[in-house]
Amino acid sequence: MEPQTPTSRRVLVAKPRGYCAGVDRAVIAVEKALEQYGAPIYVRKQIVHNTHVVKTLEARGAIFVDETEEVPEGEIVVFSAHGVSPAVHEEARQRSLRTIDATCPLVTKVHNEAKRFAAKDYDILLIGHEGHEEVEGTSGEAPEHIQLVDGLDAVDQVQVKDPSRLVWLSQTTLSVDETTETVARLKERFPSLIDPPSDDICYATQNRQTAVKEIAAESDLVIVVGSDNSSNSKRLVEVAKDYGAKASYLVDDASFIRDEWLDGVTTVGVTSGASVPEELVEGVLARLAQHGFDDVSEVEPVQERMRFSLPHELRKDLRAS
Repeated sequence: MEPQTPTSRRVLVAKPRGYCAGVDRAVIAVEKALEQYGAPIYVRKQIVHNTHVVKTLEARGAIFVDETEEVPEGEIVVFSAHGVSPAVHEEARQRSLRTIDATCPLVTKVHNEAKRFAAKDYDILLIGHEGHEEVEGTSGEAPEHIQLVDGLDAVDQVQVKDPSRLVWLSQTTLSVDETTETVARLKERFPSLIDPPSDDICYATQNRQTAVKEIAAESDLVIVVGSDNSSNSKRLVEVAKDYGAKASYLVDDASFIRDEWLDGVTTVGVTSGASVPEELVEGVLARLAQHGFDDVSEVEPVQERMRFSLPHELRKDLRAS
């Protein structure tokens, strides 16, 4: 009896994946600051939510702190891509810190919307995850006007002063589908609720979710490369399961993959969150190839070309030198 030919084992790699323009800008800002001013460079919070990136920058001389008060007076501090509140800017000024603001421009857009609507005395419903740095920064722009709506279950608890002066904004890294559902539920309660002038969920979050939906439909397993504190990475796991993948796991790198996940699997989807360097994806593909998954194809439902310039404080000094 002839031996059976093993079933083809293939990998579908989502594109776009990995670094978005805001993350790329923030990471390069820390790298350029280290080159321009020398170590140490202080960074408030993780510059982006990825363990590998943080460790790599630490090795080059970046010092990550939780609060501005931990930065010695007069030193340079970089604010992370997630943004900070006006109170943090004021703390930095009082400590005579030189600041480099690496807030993603798309997060800055949400901050500006919050200030504009607050100035018009609107109640602002901020859809997002409690405790996330981006939510804390945005809420700090107008704390007396903003209340957090953390998912569908929170909708019934919302109380507003004037339902006719009500707008929703959102964290930039949420699930598109879940946010749409939350907004629909809010509008059932508050029919006059108005939308932000433009979509707050960032282009990269949406594009990565669009790509993972496409590969999930054909995959037994979807592996999402990303750290556990990365909101957009965790959303990719949820979206993969919602759109057909039998299983989906979040891994920091290839070493987190367990052999039993691959039992009986013929198609693996692979993607990565917006703060993940491509080398970590390559490591996952190499690990899968060791298990016979060597038929690799890329799935690109949407193209991405967005780029952001470096923070102006850094650009000025780089030009001068």
